[in-house]
Amino acid sequence: MKPIEFKEQNCTYAKNQLPYLPLPVHKTEGGEVISCWHLSWRERFKVLFTGRVWHSVLVFNQLLQPQFLSVDTMFKRVKPKAKGE
Repeated sequence: MKPIEFKEQNCTYAKNQLPYLPLPVHKTEGGEVISCWHLSWRERFKVLFTGRVWHSVLVFNQLLQPQFLSVDTMFKRVKPKAKGE
């Protein structure tokens, strides 16, 4: 899995900070940070057959913040209304 750029991103963490990978994100005023990840074909098959995704967070002995994983976009898409609606 690797973090990828996406249309709504407005920030990149660790842009030039080796050994970390750059993490493109969308930061909201309310403190939410959203990233998008791409799975390789091997990873897609593994998830399909096992139904499992593992998640690791470095908290450096601080409090754990709420986490959320999803296969759906975090950005609501507004469909244009048809004429006469």
